[in-house]
Amino acid sequence: MKMKKRNWAPAFAGVTTALLLGACASVPAIDPASFPTAPTAYKEGDGRWTRTNPAEAQPRGEWWKAFGDPALDALVERANAANTSIQQAAARLAQARATARLTDADRWPQLGVGAGASRSDGLPLAPAGAPKTLTRIGADLSYEVDLFGRLSRASTAAALDARSREALLQSTRLLVQAEVAQTYLALRALDTERELVRGTVKTYLDTLRLTERRFAAGDVAELDVERARTEVAATESEAIALDRRRAEVEHALAVLVGDVASAFALSEAAWDTKLPVIPAGVPATVLTRRPDIAAAQDGLLAAQQRVGAARAAWFPNLALTASGGQASPEISDLFKWSMRAWGVGAILGLPILDGGRREAGVLSASAEMDAAGARYREQVLVAFRDVEDQLAALHYLAGQAEAQSRAVASATRTTVLSDSRYRNGFVSQIELLDAQRSELRNRRQALQVRSAQYQATVGLVRALGGGWS
Repeated sequence: MKMKKRNWAPAFAGVTTALLLGACASVPAIDPASFPTAPTAYKEGDGRWTRTNPAEAQPRGEWWKAFGDPALDALVERANAANTSIQQAAARLAQARATARLTDADRWPQLGVGAGASRSDGLPLAPAGAPKTLTRIGADLSYEVDLFGRLSRASTAAALDARSREALLQSTRLLVQAEVAQTYLALRALDTERELVRGTVKTYLDTLRLTERRFAAGDVAELDVERARTEVAATESEAIALDRRRAEVEHALAVLVGDVASAFALSEAAWDTKLPVIPAGVPATVLTRRPDIAAAQDGLLAAQQRVGAARAAWFPNLALTASGGQASPEISDLFKWSMRAWGVGAILGLPILDGGRREAGVLSASAEMDAAGARYREQVLVAFRDVEDQLAALHYLAGQAEAQSRAVASATRTTVLSDSRYRNGFVSQIELLDAQRSELRNRRQALQVRSAQYQATVGLVRALGGGWS
């Protein structure tokens, strides 16, 4: 028997037209000129910005070990394992990856099997008369041809979202590590300051006992005794305030390492943590290492893909379907070859009226892309500001520390001279107390400057995206 020749031209014509229209669903371009450019040199310091390859995926290393403090090392490791912010970020990353897999699944053929039975009159393949039962078993296959890239762009956007979440996990981990280091260093600074203030209380007590002896001998008035007692009580109050502050910092550290504040304790120890020196020129890699920059960039690229997916909704979609199986009014005949049934189909659909839904979708996606671009620009500006802030802090704190060291030396010498002259009756008690107060104030100020240097160093590590090797 001669087969009838079928004309496939009309069927392919619609597909060809659709493919030609696909060019209109392209994603909008991103103008690099709209983003901040790296300056030729950073203002605070003596290095220069340089162009480097992306490095957001490179391991940050154990940067905190540069401080040479085993207690700090142990705390950071505990935070890496048990901090709740890191755990939340990890869970959001897992959710984003699952969403990406879910979105990508739409690009693949969908196969389903099913079986069923129905009872009615007038069944096919059965004589007319009483109601009959029809039993079916079969499989259905469907596949949407991604003519205009709607599905691929949605999948790409979801993958970029997952990558953004991965960068945010790194950013959260870096933030927690930096907070642990800064909180620990603040606690050690408080321990040193508490020791200094307690030592001053002992000095004031010695002065008080000396004054009481001189008062008993009739050498000084009662006013001098009360003045010395005032200094002792006031300094004891400051020591208690530092105890309260240390307890608060210790509780904050407990939360960072994922422990209960009531069960966490960190004993006092000498503050012998090293202050690492970060070499000049390191900030050249700030934009390629910071996880928040990488996350903002991936968010912008994902928004760009979603605009293309929204635009593709204006064009036809092509769905291919196929089904096959067995159908019979008698279960015993269900698997006979004569009971087979199959079908294939292709559906090319083009929405005409939707009440403005597609236009609103494009406008919404475009607005989100604009917002993502603004977020990216903001992150870049914040990155430059963070580095400049910490470089400026380290630069000026170095000068302040040197000046404060000279102030401490002079105040200490003044106290020694005043104490000797007071014991020999050459100066009044007021001059001695003034000298002691000045020494205490300058020593505490020196401690605060030293603490600020450690805080700024950790801040610069964080601003650089973690580490500098």
